[in-house]
Amino acid sequence: MRPTPSHFSWSRRAALAAAVALAGLSAHAQPAYPAKPIKLVVPYAPGGSVDIAARLVSEEWAKALGTTMYIENKGGAGGNIGVDQVAKAAADGYTVGIQSVSLAINPSLTARMPYDTLKDLAPIGMVASSQHVLVVGNAVPARNVKELVALLRANPGKYSYGSAGAGSTFHMSAELFKAVADAPVTHIPYRGGGPALLDTMSGQVALSFPVLAAAKPHVQGGKLRALGVTGAQRSALLPDVPTIAEAGVPGYQFETWFMVFAPAGTPAPVLEQLNAALNKALAHPPLKERMAREGFDAVPSTAGAAKQRLQQELGQWAELIKTRGITGE
Repeated sequence: MRPTPSHFSWSRRAALAAAVALAGLSAHAQPAYPAKPIKLVVPYAPGGSVDIAARLVSEEWAKALGTTMYIENKGGAGGNIGVDQVAKAAADGYTVGIQSVSLAINPSLTARMPYDTLKDLAPIGMVASSQHVLVVGNAVPARNVKELVALLRANPGKYSYGSAGAGSTFHMSAELFKAVADAPVTHIPYRGGGPALLDTMSGQVALSFPVLAAAKPHVQGGKLRALGVTGAQRSALLPDVPTIAEAGVPGYQFETWFMVFAPAGTPAPVLEQLNAALNKALAHPPLKERMAREGFDAVPSTAGAAKQRLQQELGQWAELIKTRGITGE
């Protein structure tokens, strides 16, 4: 007996209904993102500027996403170990990372990078920027940037500066100053910014470039003199201190920026959702105020703009490091 046309019609309807049911089951098996907490990897020990930026933004960012976010500190190798953990994580949006401008600096200072910055990471967006400040101890006779440059040029090899370690933002802001101002001064690396700052106050080193928030109480207490901030604009934290460019070194500008990223291969819709929620968080007035008190300026951006900045600064730092013979040792 041959099947009738009505039998064919019934079979097609049954197959279509089954397909729709299966699609519904599949959608049910893959809940909308995010369906669980998100891990934010900080590639340094607690207490530093990257950790502070992460803790400032994570709660509001998670709230905008409709989930929770927890921080995992994974320090070592100038931040490379923690960033590598993110690069090798599952590309599902549940492991993200945060790093400073060191993301653009480290590849030129590290002989064997464990990851490829542009190939293995997917920028989500910028988070914030912060300034450093050029400070001198009270024993240093220079009262402003022009006098300091003249002093260093007249005494090559006599004066030194302290940094938080080779390759740190303290180090690189000072090396950029040396290059732009043509000011010879010897680098003394420390294990962290705190010891470098203490030795600047005691006169063991003549100057340093700490983050502005860390230096502010010592400047206001008269233990250090602030000669110039490193950014393009004066800071509200020390409004009477000029920028270094304004004070006599035109062309000098250094800011530490902070960026969040995911493993390469993370689905585009997930990256877009992460970026939109991040920008919503950064626009939240109470968060902006908390960040400002800590010396951070909120910097919302697209993922594309963050990637473009990373690409640009990878090239800029590579050129400076090669030209000046700067090493990470």
